Amino acid sequence: MDSLRTLRDFLRWGASRFAAAGVFFGHGTTGAADEAAVLIAHALHLDLPLAPEFMDAALTTSERAAVLALFERRVTQRLPAPYLTGEAWFAGLRFAVDPRVLIPRSPIAELIDRGFAPWFDDAPPARILDIGTGSGCIAIACALAFPDAQVDAVDISADALAVAQTNVTRYGLQDRMRLLRSDLYAALRGERYDLIVSNPPYVPQAEYAQLPVEYRHEPAGALLSPDEGLEHPLRILRGAAAHLTERGVLVLEVGATWPALAERLPDWPLLWLELERGGEGVALIGRDELQQALR
Repeated sequence: MDSLRTLRDFLRWGASRFAAAGVFFGHGTTGAADEAAVLIAHALHLDLPLAPEFMDAALTTSERAAVLALFERRVTQRLPAPYLTGEAWFAGLRFAVDPRVLIPRSPIAELIDRGFAPWFDDAPPARILDIGTGSGCIAIACALAFPDAQVDAVDISADALAVAQTNVTRYGLQDRMRLLRSDLYAALRGERYDLIVSNPPYVPQAEYAQLPVEYRHEPAGALLSPDEGLEHPLRILRGAAAHLTERGVLVLEVGATWPALAERLPDWPLLWLELERGGEGVALIGRDELQQALR
């Protein structure tokens, strides 16, 4: 390792090490070099992207040790980079994360950036609900996108809600956000919302068994759903109408499970949204359509 001196050296060597080890990049980075850059920036307290003027700067002995330690844990433990750094980005925002919550990566970020256009072009949502909030990333991004909205965020996991509280406090949203421990709608009797958004568990057991090792560090309960991945999405769909206002809409992410959901509910008018940044399986349905489908 004595030949590794500069930031450029470590960036190249880390990328080669990750590629040779076959680590998986599915938690916010696009490849080995990007992953190495994230870990280097964290160890050296630098911003991303790494500044070109720093690339040929030599690392101190302690800096070299810190970078190498992160690289080693990434390879041997297969920990995703956000769990090593303690933070992840979502919708242009930085969130605290740890193995108590999923690492943010939902394509719903694109819809938040667009203000859920065109569904709220006439008037923004006054009340928003995020089901299965995890780190709170979707709920917080919605609160910041709609600064006059009141946002409720629910999760069945007390551990997840503790992480979400950290992020709510980070963004100073305590007055506009409410975190509730709830099994989907259980704690929300009588509450109604203009927008319900959810990235619930939707991974079938068979698919989960084939996932790369990195995913096994995430809470299984936030990924797995019984009934071929459909139990949680179906419960959310069937309960949403009772919690939506007259103009309310539900946005539900089910990823690659979407064909199974569409087959299970062939007569439901789910609108499958096209996403410019990639991702699949995000459906939208309004309250009236939900009530009609339930009948």
